[in-house]
Amino acid sequence: MKVVAFNGSARKNGNTAILINIVLGELEKEGIATELVQFAGEKIRGCLACMKCWENKDQRCSVNNDILNACIEKMIEADGIILGSPTYFANVSTELKALIDRAGMTSIANDRMFSRKVGAAVVAARRAGALHVFNSINHFFFIGQMIVPGSIYWNMGFGLDKGEVEKDDEGLNTMKSLGENMAWILKKIHGK
Repeated sequence: MKVVAFNGSARKNGNTAILINIVLGELEKEGIATELVQFAGEKIRGCLACMKCWENKDQRCSVNNDILNACIEKMIEADGIILGSPTYFANVSTELKALIDRAGMTSIANDRMFSRKVGAAVVAARRAGALHVFNSINHFFFIGQMIVPGSIYWNMGFGLDKGEVEKDDEGLNTMKSLGENMAWILKKIHGK
């Protein structure tokens, strides 16, 4: 079993990555392989609405000049997918939105190829707006017919400066519980 996580933050190894890594740590304790892909420094364009994914049906986006198709390949191979984003103006980062739109459209065009994978949102916020980010990510999972585990609270942690989220005990415990629940679901699905 494997879970791939995508950090949509412009800051590599910032608060969003810290929260994702707590979830990944719990998965690894349960023997589940993990991988973290960070979008910091990457330029990922949005969907062109060209509909070529519906024509080609090759599990790829027709835009081929960024890392998006490599991300889609990782999502196809994985049993679980984590999407993490900081809260930018009460929404997901631009890069994560591009992944959601393009991977989502490609998935639907290819018989909902992410169906029944386990998906989890991880959100970092300074103060507010995080619930909308959490919902936006979960909408991707739900429309893709994915399985979404819960936690002890919404999957978010709070902090502004890099590392500040580590002071949010409730957020850290939420991520730990999310990792445990995601591992439990993956093991049940795979008969372990």
